[in-house]
Amino acid sequence: MFAGLALYGFSLSAMVRASLGVNPWSVLYEGLERQTPLSFGTISAAIGVLVLLLWIPLKQTPKLGTVASIVVLAYSSDLGLALIPQHLALPARIGLLVGGVLLNGLSVAVYVGARLGPGPRDGLMTGVSAATGRSIRLVRTLIELTVLSVGWLLGGSVGAGTVLYALAVGPTAQFFMRWFTYRVG
Repeated sequence: MFAGLALYGFSLSAMVRASLGVNPWSVLYEGLERQTPLSFGTISAAIGVLVLLLWIPLKQTPKLGTVASIVVLAYSSDLGLALIPQHLALPARIGLLVGGVLLNGLSVAVYVGARLGPGPRDGLMTGVSAATGRSIRLVRTLIELTVLSVGWLLGGSVGAGTVLYALAVGPTAQFFMRWFTYRVG
């Protein structure tokens, strides 16, 4: 679980350093930041709480991984930003973007597959998937596209990397889940 969370944070750093578009949730936070007097971080926390409230009808419960995701992502994202240089040439940035998206999908499979509790947004994904019987691939893609659309309508900035992430992270996570999901018995 902790390895998956650390990779998740590092993958977010790679996408930031690529400077080709942030993930859809960041677009939403940016859009809300433009429409309210709240800071990006405050909005991120508030949305996290709202997403946790959506867990109630989905019968999701927070666990160790839910809390660990907040702490480990923060530190591993900062570490990634410290290690990955800025202002790279376009081919390197494209590599960071594609690698970041693939690593993010892998890391979701690793930490969610440990079954020690997903973070708020990934718990929404697993809860909706379980409640509807729809695939992780479909549910995650629909959540990401919805969040992206709302964020864009509120004035958040969208890049090619944002669209790539929204369309690719769900299928990538589902692809890796088969190898990293802990099964009892």
